[in-house]
Amino acid sequence: MLVSFMVIFAVFTLVVNYYQHYKQPMGFEYDRVWVINYQSDVKIKDKDSLDVYYKTILSNIKGMPQVQEASFASSNVPFSANTHMNNVDYKKIHVNRVNYYTAGDTYDKVLNMKVTEGRWFGKQDDAATVKPTIINHTLRQQLFGSGKALGEKVGGNDSKRVIVGVVEDVKAKGDYQEAGVAMYERIDTSSNDGRGRILVKVNANADAAFESRLYKLMASNPNNSGIEIEHLTDKRKTINNTTLIPMMILLIVACFLIINVALGLFGVLWYNINKRKGEIGLRRAIGASGDSVSWQLVTESIILATLALFIGIFFAVQFPLLNVFDLPASVYLMAILLSVMFIYLLVLICSLYPGKQASAILPAIALHEE
Repeated sequence: MLVSFMVIFAVFTLVVNYYQHYKQPMGFEYDRVWVINYQSDVKIKDKDSLDVYYKTILSNIKGMPQVQEASFASSNVPFSANTHMNNVDYKKIHVNRVNYYTAGDTYDKVLNMKVTEGRWFGKQDDAATVKPTIINHTLRQQLFGSGKALGEKVGGNDSKRVIVGVVEDVKAKGDYQEAGVAMYERIDTSSNDGRGRILVKVNANADAAFESRLYKLMASNPNNSGIEIEHLTDKRKTINNTTLIPMMILLIVACFLIINVALGLFGVLWYNINKRKGEIGLRRAIGASGDSVSWQLVTESIILATLALFIGIFFAVQFPLLNVFDLPASVYLMAILLSVMFIYLLVLICSLYPGKQASAILPAIALHEE
């Protein structure tokens, strides 16, 4: 029973955690957004020429009639397996595991991201002496609370950055993962750093024929290789399925344990009924009703389950106390509650039928057998 409770607790912890994340808004639009993956081997060293080269690539894509908007992006585009993390400091506040994204000036328009404070990157940042950066709402709360964020300088492991905007949280790792804390930096089109992906927002008329033309446009540049076009809708399904794999494994294990527990309960209760036929017959003979006999066995099963649950709850409570897996305490507490309710329901179901069989024992036959 204890092992079953801990496995069921783990399952409900994942379910509650995933459900809470699923309820949160996505924070951006991924429909009709494509990702162009490519490798660029450009020999241009002059920064101005390199800037013109990359802007020409983007301009050619935007010039296609089915394209609404396009932007350069780093490899950790939404729903990808790539992750780039760093730390951020502000005065005495230190935030770990911040997701860093490198984005172009139209990145927010491609994904229809909501800027809640300040602005997105623009040409006014060309002459910036301090790197402009945009943070998401969760990082803003952790660094500044209700205080002023725009214009404040934050530090990472490499340099200082000035905050020019705040955006809504984006669940870049799928429906079931939290948005986390995120920081967006502007792509430098005069260098080869932070490139390798182009996000393209297409209209409803974009079909396979257009996708083929888009591929040929990228392939026509002799500097480009390894070209692949993906759809964010497909990438979302893939990453969601990957996220659900651990829960599916735990569900399979839990199902086997539940079946074993149920069979064990049936066997123990059936053995008790056969062993206590004389007691049951005597109770029926002195006037006890069948329902009272049935509920006696059910109550005994619930009491025994409660004793086992006390031990299981003791171990489960250690998870929020020790902050295991860095999940909110509310997730663990809700999982404990659901696990207890499930165990009680399982015990009740498994004990009702044997209890019903016990209530059907005739006192004369039971006493005669004794």
